[in-house]
Parts: sequence; structure tokens; C-alpha cells
Amino acid sequence: MKKPKFSENVPSHVAIVMDGNGRWANQRGLTRVEGHRAGEAALMDVIEGAIAAGVKYLTVFAFSTENWNRSPDEVKFLMNYNREVLIRRRDQLNDWNVKIRWVGRRPKLWPSVIDQLIAAEKLTRKNTGLVFTMCVNYGSRTELVDVAQQLVDDQASGKLKGKITEKTIQRYLLTKDLPDVDLFIRSSGEQRISNFLLWQSAYAEFVFMDVLWPDFNRESLWEAISQYTKRNRRFGKAVDKPKGK
Repeated sequence: MKKPKFSENVPSHVAIVMDGNGRWANQRGLTRVEGHRAGEAALMDVIEGAIAAGVKYLTVFAFSTENWNRSPDEVKFLMNYNREVLIRRRDQLNDWNVKIRWVGRRPKLWPSVIDQLIAAEKLTRKNTGLVFTMCVNYGSRTELVDVAQQLVDDQASGKLKGKITEKTIQRYLLTKDLPDVDLFIRSSGEQRISNFLLWQSAYAEFVFMDVLWPDFNRESLWEAISQYTKRNRRFGKAVDKPKGK
């Protein structure tokens, strides 16, 4: 496997909004679902590229809570497709020592999809390589509302006592076992985060790439990482350096 050359400043946690499948397909006279099919190869190449780059956590937006508003045919396809991708690819990812995780809400999600997500988690739970998280039926605002409600319920029942802090909220997030996002990537040229990992990306570096997802590959990922390595992450701090001094 070709390995990229980076400094030691490789992001630990990379999050990706895999955008542009529909436009890629329509530009070629194809239906949107054909674009989703083409995106599978891109995802596998990016996973392999993340492993080669030394990324420890890769989190992708596979299906949002807002995607239910798409046409019934496309929603049906995406549900079946997420299930089929897991069945087709989990053994390969297991061979790559990838640990598969699922983040999302159970309500509305097809039971057959949940079953395959859980099966993939169980198969790869002992793996020690890249942690690959699929966000399926996930929305960050919904996640934070759920956290707030659970905090209220746990305080009322006496399960939670004392002052609520950022660390308290972190323990209630669906991503509680993941570190904050270091690098947030969106393909397709769109420059928005679309309700994805709002809390977790508070200090992430953002890279928006003008590449439709089916054309995205490990080289695209490495270019985003290269941009990241040149950034100066200050986390609210500042250094006083007057010009000429």
C-alpha cells in the first residue's frame, strides 16, 4: 500500500460528509441511486488511505435524520444499500483490523439495518486498528436534544447529581467513546456542515473539496490532511507577534 509523506501532525479523528453522489450520477445521465452505488468504492479507498496516513478515527455521515425527507424510493434504496454494504465489506474491513462502530437513533431505522450494524460491531470489536464509525440515522441537533432530555431525567431520578459540565455532556453523547474531530471534510464543493457532529467539531479544522464523492479517493483525503498539517490550531489561545519584531 502506498504511504503518504506527512509530518507528525496527522489528524487523529477525521470526519467526512460524503456529498455529491446524486449530482455525479445526474451529470452522467444516471439516477441518483447509481451515484450512491459508485460511492462505495470511494469509501473503501478512503478507509484504506486513512489507515496508510495513520488516522486513528474515521467517522462518515452515511444517512442523516433529515434524509427521511427524500423520495420514498431513494430512502428505500439507501436503507437497503447501507445494509448490503455492511454485508459485502465487513469481512474485508475485519481483515484490515478496522473496528466498525455505529452512531445513530433507532427510531425509524429499519430493524434489518440495525441488525447488520450490530453484527459488524460484534465481528470487529476486538480489532485494534482504525475505528470506523458510520453515522446512520444521525443528526447532531437531535443528539443534543436527546442528551438534554436524558440529563433532565437522570437528575430527576437522582441518577445524576452535581453540576453539569462539558465533561458531563460528553459522557451522554452518542460519540462518547470518540475524541473530538480534528479534521472535518466535505466533498462536492458545498461549504456547510449539515447538522453533523456540531459539538464534536467545535475546534475542528474544515476542508471543503470541490470533488464529487464518487470521484473522491485516498489522494483527495491526503490532500485534505496535507492542508490540515499546515494549519495552526490555537484552541482560543493567541501569540502576540507584532510585525517587524
